[in-house]
Amino acid sequence: MKNADAHARAPKPTPASGRGKGTLADHVTGVLAKQIREGEFAPDARLPSEMELTERFAVSRTVIREAISRLKSEGLVGSRRGSGTVVLGANRATPFRLDMQVDDVRDSIQAVLRVIELRRGVEGEMAALAAQRRTKAQNQAIQQALKAIDRAAEEGRDGVQEDFAFHAAISNASHNPLYTSLVQFLSQFLRAAIRVARINEARRSDFGQQVRSEHAAIAQAIAGGDAAAAREAALQHMENSAQRIQAADREFWASEAGQAAARELAQQVGPKE
Repeated sequence: MKNADAHARAPKPTPASGRGKGTLADHVTGVLAKQIREGEFAPDARLPSEMELTERFAVSRTVIREAISRLKSEGLVGSRRGSGTVVLGANRATPFRLDMQVDDVRDSIQAVLRVIELRRGVEGEMAALAAQRRTKAQNQAIQQALKAIDRAAEEGRDGVQEDFAFHAAISNASHNPLYTSLVQFLSQFLRAAIRVARINEARRSDFGQQVRSEHAAIAQAIAGGDAAAAREAALQHMENSAQRIQAADREFWASEAGQAAARELAQQVGPKE
């Protein structure tokens, strides 16, 4: 009853429409982290369900899941069988952080490349496991996510959210929730970088086709149950992603879009409060 009472007394988060700078996930994470640190959710109290948080913040479940993943990486919450996501006591908080000090856009790009290098091995093994373990429904979800990226491109959108949804679908198919949590954690440092790559793709049509082919190769290998091919396709995709980010030239960084991307990069890979 104590946990239920703490849950009931906790104030409702503010809608994401009232957020300041940063992504929707930044806003949700910040509000919940503040409430936890200020004791509005007691240790062992259960957080509201995904559906409740989706309604309170007026965001998608994908945003809520990313926020919860970040709170887990900070050691503020954890999963408990039968209780869902619960607040951890201070003595149990063991946050994992990436130490990336950045001063300018050059440092930001280098930091992002390091994250991609780290993610490379994760994505490779995750894709291999997905090829071995995926269910028919999970394979269908991967294929649908691939089509969503194509629709975003056709509609002139950057496709960043759809790109992450594709990799999230693969992580789910690996049947190892630790991969899902780790990929979500690393993704917070890569959104701006992928946006840079997308802008470059608009300037270089060959880049866009490369990304489409790489994603298709991963999806095809997973559909065919070929773990070795899935691993190789994912590793190649990560390596090529780094090369595309490095291909951004001085003309790009001098442009209005480039300057905006540089600010976003510095904000996302800089020290997190």
